[in-house]
Amino acid sequence: MRKITKKGTRAEEEIMAKERTYEEIARNLKNRVYAPVYFLMGEEDYYIDRISEYILNHALSDTEKEFNQTVVYGADTDIASVINTARRYPMMSKYQIVMVKEAQHLKNIDELVYYLQKPMPSTILVFCYKHGVLDRRKKVTVELDKVGILFESKKLKDTQLPSFITSYLKRKQVEIEPKASEMMAEFVGTDLNRMAGELEKLIITLPKGQRRITPEQIEQNIGISKDFNNFELRNALIAKDVFKANQIVKYFEENPKSNPLQVTLAVLFNFFSNLMLAYYSPEKNEQGIAAQLGLRSPWQARDYQTAMRRYTGIKVMKIIEAIRQCDVRSKGVGNASVSDGELLRELVYLMLH
Repeated sequence: MRKITKKGTRAEEEIMAKERTYEEIARNLKNRVYAPVYFLMGEEDYYIDRISEYILNHALSDTEKEFNQTVVYGADTDIASVINTARRYPMMSKYQIVMVKEAQHLKNIDELVYYLQKPMPSTILVFCYKHGVLDRRKKVTVELDKVGILFESKKLKDTQLPSFITSYLKRKQVEIEPKASEMMAEFVGTDLNRMAGELEKLIITLPKGQRRITPEQIEQNIGISKDFNNFELRNALIAKDVFKANQIVKYFEENPKSNPLQVTLAVLFNFFSNLMLAYYSPEKNEQGIAAQLGLRSPWQARDYQTAMRRYTGIKVMKIIEAIRQCDVRSKGVGNASVSDGELLRELVYLMLH
């Protein structure tokens, strides 16, 4: 716990120098409660970008930025230069910002520990350390825990995407229908920067006075069929609706460019792998399955409950192996002439029979 009481240097509030959630960090930044050091690391660029951009855009006024904002790149600087810059006093401003982008390329980063022992209260020092994390056992990490904000930006699971979409749009005062959310999750995947971009496009195309995104709007503006997509194929398989499943397979076969087999296989593998895990849930109710699979909302477990009533554990194991074999064959291994459409048709037949 770090408390700074010197008036005029920091907000007179306690800042817990431990890992935080993105929401907590964003809330403090909005309230202009700044930590002396932010070390933003991890595999997911989106949250690192959002936090660092907010600091650059809001911590200083345009006039203050001219003399008090320094942005460097890890490959073009060294830790000694960063520390020397961080130890300067701001000019005609309460704070100065020193930001190191692509900090994963910064050499001798362990030497930051000397600065962390006595950080400048008038400096907001930010490290954007992407596609990796610091060793938790190192002294520099321990010191960051004591005096700054250590944040790991983790990749979201596929099952967490609908919640991300809903939350993102809620901040924009826009709603989205559950089916539309699933369609976006299936189409875009876990690239959150791309997802945010696609959602912004949808917001712009909303008719005047409408604040709810529908499957029809996605079909018109994103190019996903609301009736023939991987989400609907998955639902048809859950329900064991042979006619609907074969309709979708036929559509995919006729529109291979917009429905690549590899994407379909990834969606199916993810669902049936989770279904296999659901069988091992101590509690088979919605809450128990949601906890087992790491779902944010119990209602997301309903599809797995339905599938568990229609597929045995042994059948699911066979399906997972069949998906793997289909993936191998689609890449030309042991398959000289069978098209992707035929491979998917064979796979779906095995799943349903």
